[in-house]
Amino acid sequence: MASIKDVAAAAGVSVATVSRVLNDHPSVSADARARVLAAVTALGYRPNAVARSLRTDQTRTLGLVISDVLNPYFTELARSVEEEARALGYSVIIGNADERPELQDHHVRTLLDRRIDGLLVSPTDGGSPLMLDAARTGTPMVFVDRWIEGVDVPVVRSDGRAAVRDLVAHLHRLGHRRLAIIAGPAATTTGRERVDAFREALSAYGIPLPDAYRGQGDFQAESGRRATEGFLDLPEPPEVVFAADNLMALGALDAIRARGLRVPDDIALAAFDDIRWFVHTDPPITAIAQPTGDLGRAAVRALVDRIEGRPPASVTLPARLVVRRSCGAPAAAQAPAVRLSPMQRSTS
Repeated sequence: MASIKDVAAAAGVSVATVSRVLNDHPSVSADARARVLAAVTALGYRPNAVARSLRTDQTRTLGLVISDVLNPYFTELARSVEEEARALGYSVIIGNADERPELQDHHVRTLLDRRIDGLLVSPTDGGSPLMLDAARTGTPMVFVDRWIEGVDVPVVRSDGRAAVRDLVAHLHRLGHRRLAIIAGPAATTTGRERVDAFREALSAYGIPLPDAYRGQGDFQAESGRRATEGFLDLPEPPEVVFAADNLMALGALDAIRARGLRVPDDIALAAFDDIRWFVHTDPPITAIAQPTGDLGRAAVRALVDRIEGRPPASVTLPARLVVRRSCGAPAAAQAPAVRLSPMQRSTS
């Protein structure tokens, strides 16, 4: 493998001149620049990224720790993060926390040890001492989708409260009055927020949320199945099950079908986090869609702003209700595919 000294010898210049050309320094003549670039091409020279990071104290690498790589929402989020980072000249190393706080901290520690320039995290809980310490010591960090309350770190997220209100209004118009929810983990901000939004939306119509109609899930399909089985065993089962994430909705659908029941004839089903699979179920599932791609891109831009010394910004984007047939709406009422909304930015 050619070295920088080989390039300098081939171009007839000093090693310092080669370094200035590779770093796009303006104080190099056009002739010298052309000879260096020709030598780089001819020799197949590739700069040593490790050595460069030691000189510049930058690796041009971002870390991303997502909650569950098997969840299509986070898969799409990771894809948009990688695309935006690449466009800005950064690489991304991804860690999958699998909804486990100890695995999340393992990935965060590993990424910090590798001297990444900044960290994107969707926290699995609200009390990681490692992340709290990283935030306090100035590690460039942005929370995406979820966040840790009381920590001074920019947050890029969607606001689903209006979409939950739209969902409850839609269900009310269809005549549904007994509405249940499968909640996500209370240790996560999204788990708490979606239950609160659902309860508030119900109260606007004078509809209570009994304890029996609140199932506890963990953002995994199996927990959605168990919670729905509990609803169906009640003397008066709910008319609607609202799953606070897509995987729990699929588990709920399995439980409903296992009882020989039909959606929406026997029980309606809705979900938070729309995914492509929902248009292929029978019937297609009504869901709240987040602008996932925009969230990933905005999170990268906020993190790069922080890394490069610009004021970072928190970003909140609206979620949107996508009406399909799983709650009893006629086919003509189905909404078209969700279009991305303009970002609403607020300085953090």
